[in-house]
Amino acid sequence: MSAPDLVVLYEHPEWQKPLFSALERRGVSFEAFDLKTGAFDVDAAPRAPLYFNQASPSAYVRGHTRAVPLALSYMRTLETGGARVLNGSQAFALELSKSAQGSLCHKLGIAHPRSLAFNDVETALGRWGTWPALLKPEQGGSGARMYLLSEPDELRRLLRDRPELWEPDHLLLLQEYFPLPAAQGIVRMEYLGGELLYAMRVVSHGSFNLCPSEVCNPEEGEGHCAVPSLAAKEPVKPVEFHPYPEVPAEAVRDGARILREGGIDVGGIEYLEAEGGRRVFYDVNANSNLRPAIAQSFGFDPFERVVTFLQGHIEGRKRA
Repeated sequence: MSAPDLVVLYEHPEWQKPLFSALERRGVSFEAFDLKTGAFDVDAAPRAPLYFNQASPSAYVRGHTRAVPLALSYMRTLETGGARVLNGSQAFALELSKSAQGSLCHKLGIAHPRSLAFNDVETALGRWGTWPALLKPEQGGSGARMYLLSEPDELRRLLRDRPELWEPDHLLLLQEYFPLPAAQGIVRMEYLGGELLYAMRVVSHGSFNLCPSEVCNPEEGEGHCAVPSLAAKEPVKPVEFHPYPEVPAEAVRDGARILREGGIDVGGIEYLEAEGGRRVFYDVNANSNLRPAIAQSFGFDPFERVVTFLQGHIEGRKRA
């Protein structure tokens, strides 16, 4: 079998379908590597000049826990063998660690929520005194397993009654909570090759799952996301996504700095506007689910843009 020009590493059964369709329309020779049931030979030379990682930290909530360590090990092996992996091991390691994301923002002088990583409840409570607070998994994704807690005993009870919340890596975070007006929402910026693709405002109505995939949060009807809502109250309305052409230039620059320093080629950055208008960056996404309806309001198909970007890298690798 002839070698492809591109291999896409993926895990979610739906998220990559629009990308695969765009690659087929453009005649790109590619293979899809399913991380749910994968294997790789550590001595084998890379099959393609270019690999594109689309693994997600939230794989474990879909019963695909094994996909994440396979993805990270495979990418490190490919990179050692000389392959170019977009959103490679450095980017994926950052996406897997909310504590590392906070540390990166601190290094860059970018405002971010105060966070405490912990593996023991009482040790954490001995160092944390600000309530309410958000409980998050270190390896998050799609708003998985997030809770708004009002006092210390609530954390004790939750982790006593729900010990599975320690999975997959037995590391959790307590994070500073910023109450926001319901209609304000947060801002998500999508980047391609270090340049802003588009920005949007996302109004959650109480949900923590702000995944922009139309599979998870469709414009109409119910989504088919495996991540349940764990907000303080169940949302009464679907999550809303609105184009945001007025996104401040400084916010765009800060998002680009985070992605550049984190080694992310295609990704999304989320920030909120705290009291006084202060921008607080709180989430870094390397597996970026693009929302066609938003991009179309700016006059383009986002997946066509991604394919053009991938083709440029394929040609560059071939010339090299």
